[in-house]
Amino acid sequence: MKKFGFTFMLAVCCYLFSSAQNYNTGVGLRGGFANGLTIKHFVSDRTAFEGIISSRWRGLELTGLYEVHGRAFSTEQMKWYIGFGGHIGFWNGDYTRKYWGDTGNSYTVVGIDGILGLEYSFLEVPINIGIDWKPAYNFFGYSGFWADGGAISIRYIF
Repeated sequence: MKKFGFTFMLAVCCYLFSSAQNYNTGVGLRGGFANGLTIKHFVSDRTAFEGIISSRWRGLELTGLYEVHGRAFSTEQMKWYIGFGGHIGFWNGDYTRKYWGDTGNSYTVVGIDGILGLEYSFLEVPINIGIDWKPAYNFFGYSGFWADGGAISIRYIF
């Protein structure tokens, strides 16, 4: 019963705090150096969680981000956002085109991410378009700074 009550109160709070946002949840595609899927869910007027599943070098990377949003250019539909989070990835060294890594090796990477972006939500159709830069630093696996995390996202919004 306590779990049900907590879940119900959490759902009510999310609804009340999210109602001023253009949308509550968006699901879509992300295209850049790493292509994948994105889901963003607002937990208040200004804050959201974003999850990204992306593919690169015949591998898979899972990213979770916490973002703060604000109004951009005095319009309600355009928002800037900034945030941070972490990732875990699995990369195949055979497909890195000899830019980095070793042929025959696979890499498991764990690191932190930042994100800085701009998004626009259309009033006429339930679509959201965003552009962002998502630099990352790998602590484990193939460690180092990766500054090539830019992408364009197109989401269907609820």
